[in-house]
Amino acid sequence: AAPPLPANDADLAALRSAVAGRPLWLAASTHPGEEALIGRVHAQLEPRHPGLLTGIVPRHAPRGAGLAEELRAQGLTVARRAAGEPIRAESDLYLADTMGELGLFYRLSGIAVLGKSLIGRGGQNPLEAARLGCAVLYGPHMDYFPEFTAPLEAAGAARAVADEAALAAAVDAL
Repeated sequence: AAPPLPANDADLAALRSAVAGRPLWLAASTHPGEEALIGRVHAQLEPRHPGLLTGIVPRHAPRGAGLAEELRAQGLTVARRAAGEPIRAESDLYLADTMGELGLFYRLSGIAVLGKSLIGRGGQNPLEAARLGCAVLYGPHMDYFPEFTAPLEAAGAARAVADEAALAAAVDAL
């Protein structure tokens, strides 16, 4: 086990202030195709959770500009961290397209869905999110971490979701 992912305390305080009072969930270490799915889930959930803010941390930060355009094409309002765009009341998504800040965003959000588990194969380390207090959700492709998923699920700390509809239902419930 590694120590918890680091976070800058000043950045965390600023982000907490920026999102104060808003429901928030995070898609962490996403891979191509997952961001569009996350955008669709956000659009489904926002009417039931006014002010919902969805954070997306792509696994490869240089994809940020293209992802922002893809998500804006879905009709979503996107703020990009790498571009210095602030979270505003009308922001639907906060695209954290920076390096080394995943610990910051796990601390900010109480719900994290793990990338590379919804589309593709492998998943991401669920212990990183769980260690920082997140309820952990992941898709059916957690091939790289089978020894962690069963104990987390048994403890009620994680839940597998089969598809986009199940993800929306799980985030809605949480």
